[in-house]
Amino acid sequence: MGTLTRKQREIAEREDLILSVARQLMVDQGYLGLTMDKVAAEIEYSKGTIYQHFSCKEEILAGLAYESAELRRELFERAATFRGRPRERLAGVGVADHLLVNLYPQHFAIERLIHTHSIRDKLSEKRLAQLEACNEGCKNVITGLVRDGAAQGDIEYDDPQTPALIAFGLWSMAFGANLIAAAGSVDLEEKLGIADHSEVLFQNYHRLLDGYGWQPLSTEWDYHATVQRVQEEVFPDEVRRLSAS
Repeated sequence: MGTLTRKQREIAEREDLILSVARQLMVDQGYLGLTMDKVAAEIEYSKGTIYQHFSCKEEILAGLAYESAELRRELFERAATFRGRPRERLAGVGVADHLLVNLYPQHFAIERLIHTHSIRDKLSEKRLAQLEACNEGCKNVITGLVRDGAAQGDIEYDDPQTPALIAFGLWSMAFGANLIAAAGSVDLEEKLGIADHSEVLFQNYHRLLDGYGWQPLSTEWDYHATVQRVQEEVFPDEVRRLSAS
């Protein structure tokens, strides 16, 4: 990619500023508090200038969701560099997801919103394609680890769709569990006896992978020790920040 012109840099910087202000409005006032008028007032530009970058507040939300998806992809890719067997590296991806949800709750809140039809129906094809490309990058990290496991003889499958099925299974469990916990509409401890939904999610990840026969099985390997190593070797700064919060 060539060097950006001065005008291109100014446009990119202004868009970054709009998104930064919008994210803070989401944190302080929620989605209903995010309006084009408030964004314009905060950055002291006309509302028309905002519309040059984003046609509606749903497009701003899509820009924020893209930033969140990029952060998730970066964390997943870091987790995949962990020095361990493929299934251990996949456990590291679980650590990355846990850190994102707990260190950046506003990112997960935005991700929840962007999946609703009322938001997506107002997005341009360009924004949707941008989001899908980034989400595909996250999925590719997981499917790549499944294929690494197959190449090393740790998992066998005949169906070429198996990597995608495993990726979907893990994603749906994580998204659903975190959504329920974040909503707070169900007292998990009172209703289900679940004091720590993250631990239950961890156990369910491994039940799924055990079902596919992915070695080493959770009955034969200490994946809690793996998680500890991932935290210490890949995400020490993030873990310290989470512990301090």
